[in-house]
Amino acid sequence: MRPYVICHMITSLDGGLHPSRWTKSPDGERATWSETYEAIHKTFAAEAWMVGRVTMAEISRAAPHPPAEAVDVARPLHVADRNAASYAIALDPHGKVHFNSGDLDGDHVVVLLGKDVSDEHLAELKNDGVSYILSSTSDMDLPGMLETLGREFGIRRLLLEGGAGVNGSLLAAGLVDELSFLVAPALDARKGADRVVEFSEAGLAHACTLSLLGCENVGHGLLHVRYAVGNA
Repeated sequence: MRPYVICHMITSLDGGLHPSRWTKSPDGERATWSETYEAIHKTFAAEAWMVGRVTMAEISRAAPHPPAEAVDVARPLHVADRNAASYAIALDPHGKVHFNSGDLDGDHVVVLLGKDVSDEHLAELKNDGVSYILSSTSDMDLPGMLETLGREFGIRRLLLEGGAGVNGSLLAAGLVDELSFLVAPALDARKGADRVVEFSEAGLAHACTLSLLGCENVGHGLLHVRYAVGNA
């Protein structure tokens, strides 16, 4: 069974993702907003969190370092640690994110990869102690890979935390069960600014429905809004 997926994000009123680019508010500071976001993150008691390629590259900050000697690699699955207390998951279709180890601030790293990612990249991940799952199809088989996360790693609840592309991809595939948005008293207003969700020119109009679960004032000008996600 695939994990229950909660898309948990903090956003400006107009959907901006980068607090450093938002207007200021007398109700609170960006650091306080981030602390509240992390505190709510912990209340979900999820076994894993997941981000896209760009976000994970910003977190890992590792350079390519292919192994000097040949390494036998497994396809489509390599499990380096199936008993970790928690997991950091990256969606990286083309194998562009690198890691210095299989541990990221105490979370074991699992990478979801495209079917044709090179053996050289897989060898690098294996040497670093990183687990990986390759798609079984030419496009990303997101339902199948989430099923594997549940079966092989025991992940029952997963927090999806951006960026916009990975959020949109999972919503379009019907794999998000709930939205949890912290809405800050701020505006971005830049042309072409990143948004909480982005998918395609067609958008998600025919992909899902939203039903309000609750809206709570959590202080410092922040609203915590939760929606159940259904199929359109």
